[in-house]
Amino acid sequence: MRKQQRIGIMGGTFDPIHYGHLVTAEEALVQFNLDSVVFMPTGRPVRKTHRVVTPAEDRYLMTVIATASNPDFSVSRMEIDRPGPTYTVDTMLQLRETLGANAELYFITGADAVWEILTWKDTERLRDTCTFIAATRPGYDLGKFREEGLAEGLELEFMEVPALAISSTDIRARVMQRRPIRYLLPEAVASYIAKNRLYKDGDDGAA
Repeated sequence: MRKQQRIGIMGGTFDPIHYGHLVTAEEALVQFNLDSVVFMPTGRPVRKTHRVVTPAEDRYLMTVIATASNPDFSVSRMEIDRPGPTYTVDTMLQLRETLGANAELYFITGADAVWEILTWKDTERLRDTCTFIAATRPGYDLGKFREEGLAEGLELEFMEVPALAISSTDIRARVMQRRPIRYLLPEAVASYIAKNRLYKDGDDGAA
C-alpha cells in the first residue's frame, strides 16, 4: 500500500526570497515530518496593488536558485503560469485534484498572511483543502486568531521561527539605499539581484 504523502506548500511573493523563507520551510519539513516542500511563487498577487511587484519570471528564478541545493525543496510554476489574479484557493484545489486523496497538504506561510488568507476568496472551500502552518516570530501575539474566531474549524498549526525578523521589504530598501544584504539571503540570489539590477527604482510596499 502506498504511503500517504505529506507535502508542504510554501506560498509567497518571494520578492526576493531570503533566509527567513528557507529556514521556515526547513523547520516545517522537520517539525511536521513532511516528505517535501514545494515553493509556490505567486503569479499576480491580488493584495500587492499598492506597489510594483518584480516580474514573475525573476521571482521564480530567484526561488529556484535559492532552493537548488536542498533535495527536499522544489519550485512550482503553477501560479506563475496561471492567467489572471492569483488566489490561494485555486492553487490548493488544483493541487488537491492533481495529487488526489493520497496526500496531506500543508500550506506554510507567515501568521499575518494566514490572517489575510482567512478573509480571501472562498474561505470555506479553502479550509477543506489543507492544514495551515502559520510561522511566527518569537513572542508573536496569537490573540487575534482566538478573539476573532476566524480559525474555528480550520486545521491550523503555529510554528515559531526566529529568522522571520528578515523581510523582503527591508532587503528591497537596502538595495535601493546601497546598503549590504549579505547574510540575509543566499549569495547567488544577491548576485542575481545585482546582475539584473532589481529594486533600483525604489519601493515603498510591504513584503
